[in-house]
Amino acid sequence: MAVRGTINTFIYSAPNTSELFIINIKGKTMTTIRLTRMGRKKQPFYRIVVTDSRKRRDGGWIEHIGHYNPMTEEKTMVVDNERLDYWLSVGAKMSDRVKKITGR
Repeated sequence: MAVRGTINTFIYSAPNTSELFIINIKGKTMTTIRLTRMGRKKQPFYRIVVTDSRKRRDGGWIEHIGHYNPMTEEKTMVVDNERLDYWLSVGAKMSDRVKKITGR
């Protein structure tokens, strides 16, 4: 087990795993499930990713858990529900748009 960080934020790595948990003492969620834009000009599609809430929209992310394509006839959405449930259980918050798309 390794714990490091500032007074308000800690990054905890569980023993025998490569998963990291970001803990904020002040109560703000540090991980967010949100969309990151991919594709070409005027032909976007989005990845549903777990990321640090302080990163930019298209900045680095922790895990890719699905994708959403609003440009097809039937709007295509694929989400790994098992991983989504896992991230919600460890305290990640969904953005408003992801809540609307997933229906949760």
